Amino acid sequence: MPGANRIPVTVLTGYLGAGKTTLLNRILSQQHGRRYAVIVNEFGEIGIDAELILNSDEELFEMNNGCICCTVRGDLIRTLHSLLAKDKGFDAIVVETTGLADPGPVAQTFFVDGYLRSKTELDSVTTVVDAKHIQLRLNDSREAREQIAFADQIILNKTDLVSEPELREVESRLHAINAMAPIHRAQRAEVDLNVVLGRGGFDLDRIVDLEPHFLSPRHGEQGHVHGADCDHHEGEDHRHDDEVKSISLTLNRPMDRRKVARWLTALCKNRGQDILRAKGIIDVKDNNRRLVFQAVHMILEGDLQREWRPDELRYSRLVFIGRNLDRGELQSGFESCVAEA
Repeated sequence: MPGANRIPVTVLTGYLGAGKTTLLNRILSQQHGRRYAVIVNEFGEIGIDAELILNSDEELFEMNNGCICCTVRGDLIRTLHSLLAKDKGFDAIVVETTGLADPGPVAQTFFVDGYLRSKTELDSVTTVVDAKHIQLRLNDSREAREQIAFADQIILNKTDLVSEPELREVESRLHAINAMAPIHRAQRAEVDLNVVLGRGGFDLDRIVDLEPHFLSPRHGEQGHVHGADCDHHEGEDHRHDDEVKSISLTLNRPMDRRKVARWLTALCKNRGQDILRAKGIIDVKDNNRRLVFQAVHMILEGDLQREWRPDELRYSRLVFIGRNLDRGELQSGFESCVAEA
């Protein structure tokens, strides 16, 4: 749950035609007793998304000066400041990005602006995927790949338009890009809103709850992505050689907390543009609490969370999602953080 007086924000993304506006209409029209403020981003001078959204009591802001990205992030910040200044008691905010948007700078907005950080909490980056056409988009669209990579959950929409074997193939490919995000199948964007809203997907305290989706499925399970503890050969990770991929690493030796902090800080500083998302749970030497971290591009945060349970196997797990990632380089850096005996 969000911190005191902090409003949860859902960033709703997905490629053109995936069904974002349909999902947004479901959020606004269902009788859930919550009030949402909505920010709609359009690409081009004249926006139509606002006209497609059902009439409701929610506040609607439209930004039609182009993609929400680094060049116009200031506009998003000003829009959010204006919204929060009205203090109308919204329960949550939804930012719907254009289908061509990179969600990374949108997510960063809620970390880099002090006022927004004090007033809002990024709850989720939810990506809607068109099951019928996503395979083509993954082949020809960097934006589609990055939207999937950045998600902490995926709505696999239009599942009625493809066969079960095709769905399994799509899900396997999505897992290869993003091993952390749970996938919710949907038709006409009909999903249980209690499942997709209020998740705390960017809340460090909730990573424990998301653990079933944090690591790749075990060998033999659908969507398995081979990690450092897998005895399969390099090169068998994915059927598809996508530019954006997920790499998971594990070590069974206690880690030096200071070395981990220095390595991750340098990694995010030097390779942050290529690291879309990262999460980790670290077994720190001489400490009974788990070190939990996450990164969004160059923004890194982490702290000690709950204690290891007596019956729990202690080991360190990292997942990196990004472009041009070198497994050997990451593995070497990870191993350099092992604590001295």
